[in-house]
Amino acid sequence: MGRWSTLLKERRFAALLTAGSASLAAPTASLIVISWALAGAYPNVLNGQAYSALALALLGLSSTIPTLVAAVFSGTLADRTDRRSLMRSVNLLALAATVAIAGVLALSPQGRILVPGGNGFFLPTWVLLIYPLWAVETTAITLFRPAFNAALPQVVRRDELGTANGLVYATALLLSVGAGLGASALVRPLPPGLALAVPAVLLVATQVGIAALSGDLSPKPKEGRGSFLSDALEGYRYLWSRRDLLELTLSALAINFFSAVAFVELGLYARFALDVSDPILLGALISAGSLGAAVGSVSINRFRFERRAGAVLAALVVGQAATVIALGLFRTAWVAVPDMFLFGLFPGMYMTVFMATVQATVPNETLGRVLAADEVGSYGLVPVGQWAGGLLTVAVSLPSTYELAGFGTLIVGGLMALARDLRRLSFHPGPSEEATATAPPTAAVEPPLA
Repeated sequence: MGRWSTLLKERRFAALLTAGSASLAAPTASLIVISWALAGAYPNVLNGQAYSALALALLGLSSTIPTLVAAVFSGTLADRTDRRSLMRSVNLLALAATVAIAGVLALSPQGRILVPGGNGFFLPTWVLLIYPLWAVETTAITLFRPAFNAALPQVVRRDELGTANGLVYATALLLSVGAGLGASALVRPLPPGLALAVPAVLLVATQVGIAALSGDLSPKPKEGRGSFLSDALEGYRYLWSRRDLLELTLSALAINFFSAVAFVELGLYARFALDVSDPILLGALISAGSLGAAVGSVSINRFRFERRAGAVLAALVVGQAATVIALGLFRTAWVAVPDMFLFGLFPGMYMTVFMATVQATVPNETLGRVLAADEVGSYGLVPVGQWAGGLLTVAVSLPSTYELAGFGTLIVGGLMALARDLRRLSFHPGPSEEATATAPPTAAVEPPLA
């Protein structure tokens, strides 16, 4: 608790914590409301369950394809512009999209659009209108993340990065738990769309945190700065030059593919595989995963992972795989909810280890681009996985989809353990001067945490 209290007393970190955690938590609540609406979008239709599976897969595609495109240049924006201004602008865009989705759900325009080649598959008009708006919300958050993650080393010292990241993501995930449960509880008693007030409030809180953030968060000026394109390519060149990070990115590519196969259908899993008609169960599943991730993101710091980060990451993936397999094998809410807690625990640990390691070993003036390059590489197959998840669910069954995704993740974890450079990935948790160099001059009584 000593490290946490020291960080929280620093106003710059507290403001950044508020902005980042609220922004990261907001899409979870939005997704619960939208997913539940799409899972029940085909009442009294003969192939309603199959149509819902495909509609959810398209929801995933509608967000991941534009977010992948945005990730190509999001890091370059973070490394060329004032990071606070960038975070403020894109968060306002996410807020506007959330309000617009609420309007669509409230008005629920009638009609249907046939999908070519879909064997009678159609999309209700209101579903089709949600897709581009959801894409805007998630793309805005994608543009927010590199700026936020690159700003963190400017606010805390390198020896505090593990604690700071754990605190940020634990707070975000705990907010996700509360927001997810709150949104799911509001879906039925209130008119459609009003439950999206929950993520909207979080995005407003993000604006408040950004407004309270003092000091210069611009990247260090670079002599002979090239064009936007050449700067963007520098992140990919750096990633290519670091074999350990490249192996980690390729591993994440496969892990995220298999995760997309399974979890694009989580709304359908809650509604049909677990045979529960209350949307609070979907909220409980997602919130249990968020709670587990919150616990994992802070508890991993007890293991002093810095000197063996690569080996720890491989072990965490194996644990994650076991929990996905269990979802397919045990089709009862009494097992699924605690299993989702364990599922979240391992990625929560993974995120803290990954982010602290990258922030500590990559130059800050390049950090935004490297994180964006990793995101593009890590999530490149997510759209394929989401569509494959829909097709696989239609072809076999929901439980089989989860079992296959889990065994695929297990294989990836084993390969990570065998990759020499990845296994040796580590860093020395010594102090850095980045925070002191970027701190505002008014905080001079004692060296600020940065």
